[in-house]
Amino acid sequence: MRSHYSGLVTEAQVGQEVTLVGWVNRRRDLGGVVFLDLRDREGIVQVVYDPDLPEVFEVASSLRNEFCVQVKGLVRARPDSQVNKNMTTGGIEVLGKELTILNKAAPLPIDFNTDVSEEQRLKYRYLDLRRPEMTERMLFRSKVTSEVRRFMDDAGFLDVETPILTKATPEGARDYLVPSRTHKGEFFALPQSPQIFKQLLMMSGMDKYYQIVKCFRDEDLRADRQPEFTQIDIETSFMSAEQVMATTESMIRTLFKKMLDVDLPEFPHMTYADAMRRFGSDKPDLRNPLELVDVADILKDVEFKVFNGPANDPEGRVATLRIPGGASLSRKQIDDYTKFVGIYGAKGLAWVKVNEAGKGIEGVQSPVAKFLSDDIINAIVERNGAEAGDIILFGADSYNVVTDAMGALRLKAGEDFGLTVDEWKPLWVVDFPMFEKADGRFHALHHPFTAPRNMTPAELEANPGTAISDAYDMVLNGVELGGGSVRIHDQEMQATAFRILGISDEEAQLKFGFLLEALRYGAPPHAGLAFGLDRLVMLMTGASSIRDVMAFPKTTTAACPLTDAPSPANPEVLAELAIDLAKQESSNDGE
Repeated sequence: MRSHYSGLVTEAQVGQEVTLVGWVNRRRDLGGVVFLDLRDREGIVQVVYDPDLPEVFEVASSLRNEFCVQVKGLVRARPDSQVNKNMTTGGIEVLGKELTILNKAAPLPIDFNTDVSEEQRLKYRYLDLRRPEMTERMLFRSKVTSEVRRFMDDAGFLDVETPILTKATPEGARDYLVPSRTHKGEFFALPQSPQIFKQLLMMSGMDKYYQIVKCFRDEDLRADRQPEFTQIDIETSFMSAEQVMATTESMIRTLFKKMLDVDLPEFPHMTYADAMRRFGSDKPDLRNPLELVDVADILKDVEFKVFNGPANDPEGRVATLRIPGGASLSRKQIDDYTKFVGIYGAKGLAWVKVNEAGKGIEGVQSPVAKFLSDDIINAIVERNGAEAGDIILFGADSYNVVTDAMGALRLKAGEDFGLTVDEWKPLWVVDFPMFEKADGRFHALHHPFTAPRNMTPAELEANPGTAISDAYDMVLNGVELGGGSVRIHDQEMQATAFRILGISDEEAQLKFGFLLEALRYGAPPHAGLAFGLDRLVMLMTGASSIRDVMAFPKTTTAACPLTDAPSPANPEVLAELAIDLAKQESSNDGE
């Protein structure tokens, strides 16, 4: 039905007859001449109809936005004065000779020239995706996946599919369950990731595996989370953490060069401990130059309990954040910052404005200065490298509260003061703790199959709180692009890790018996990494949410306005599955 895509017609086709199909992006009737902007997935081209062909001109005059049409005409160069440098096809136009309406469009339920709610955009996603901005993102995503496949194929990785219907395994989020008709009362689970299967592929001798795969997690949503999302999943045998990192870094560098013509800078390696200490985050945004500074040792002996309590508590932290030029903040702005850190559990936000460094109390303005000596103020100012006109903000509380609150405040202040630069800043975060303790028990910081670094099973069991995992996360501009680790390939080590996590031998056999069995038969050392494809494309396209780079995403309540899913199931189907729904209690009091 067409000879060319509208957006790909160029000066090379001048003098040629072309046949185009697409949607009317806009119609203008100017002085007896009809101009059409015809749009398809590759872009827009201008088509001109004049009254010399009355029947065709009449059809052109009847068109409305989003009519689906076929155009036949002659490509001609635009006069120099009419060249549109903002359009790829701005140097040419098509003189229309024929025009066929393939389908009319009813009045549109949404007007993209006004602010449209995301709910409406998702309800009419097929219209939303016609917008050039959204079409370009879908095209970009497709090219990214093609480049990933090309890179992985050239590097000797095998593309292997893993099951969607599988067994529920604890990987950090709730599973989506699928009832079995043939095994009534029993359920499959949708995979949170192909973790166990990709490990089994290494035990099967596949050596190098990759897959661009859907994953499913029933968790609370936010801008960078969806109930179903896509991973670039990678696993290797006989490769160290350093080799996996080198391979995957090369893949990301190749993607940015081919897709954006960007040469990414060096990927520094930063330990988890340093990232949390300096930036209050395990995915630090290095575009922001601000850093947290620990000052508990300076404040241990002050009489001010807000400072000396956390400063003397092994689980406390006192950290400062210096903002260059921050002395210009008004009291209201400081109060707003105080409310902001309160979101993360902080009870307050002390501050010191520096008027002149090295002069103790006389050189600063602060409501807490009266609790501090000249020497202490000078030491805090010196450690922060503060100068006249700066402000020093204090966080004093438990370690986690201070780290989370001041880390978030660092990002906000960097944006507010224009300190966050418009650059690409990648890094690797390494040396994560293997476990974190909460509610009196250990939890895997990554997942229960991550190997410890340089520890025997006996050493791990004796000192689980000190274990460092052989894990690594790739971070870009404050976003975790992907994470991975060396896996446990020894049955004794895996059993030890399960015991530390409170998983009994019986529970381990019930949930992971097939994996433990496989470890008995010459399982090779193996390691891998999984990238979030949606996050990667979001960053590369400058989108603000992964929903803007997914064709049919869910809302933040995990619903689909387009299809009205989820929805009640047919009672007959539920009966066939032996499922009886619990009755919902009435919300009306007294009923």
